[in-house]
Amino acid sequence: MPPLLLLTALIGLALPQLTRAPYVPSPPDVVDRMLALARVGPGDLVYDLGSGDGRIVIAAAQKFGARGVGVDIDPVRVAEAQANAARAQVEHLVTFRLQDAMTTDVSEATVVTLYLLSAQNVRLRPLLTKQLRPGARIVSHNFAMGDWNPDVVDTFMSADGRSRTLYLWTADGRVRP
Repeated sequence: MPPLLLLTALIGLALPQLTRAPYVPSPPDVVDRMLALARVGPGDLVYDLGSGDGRIVIAAAQKFGARGVGVDIDPVRVAEAQANAARAQVEHLVTFRLQDAMTTDVSEATVVTLYLLSAQNVRLRPLLTKQLRPGARIVSHNFAMGDWNPDVVDTFMSADGRSRTLYLWTADGRVRP
């Protein structure tokens, strides 16, 4: 393949990824605080959009008895998450899907967790507000959802000494563009 054609093909493959959030895992204390803020319990189904290594849904299963679904576009991360769930012995409570978070059906979720960039959160807002039943909770680590005011903003210093902000919204049946 000529070098210019190869470069063009590689750029074409990379472009969809440029608008995605980079993989940056949430520290364990932040994960626990996200799940506590959302009041996760045994009756919940937690969807983590951009689930990476699966730590949020695995923690929801281990510590709160919830079921979970992790969604990621990276097959390596999905495989890693499945292995982590098996190691944690919660594979009967959690599943991981190789899907695009921007098109995932979240209608069964009672809690949705996010650690995506603000632009992705804003793009997800119509999908989340259309599909989630009233009372479902959405928790985002460090990034808001545009002009949709959160119910709770929790700013704190995490164990690694960094300032973190968590945002909590409760679905109310109103679709927000």
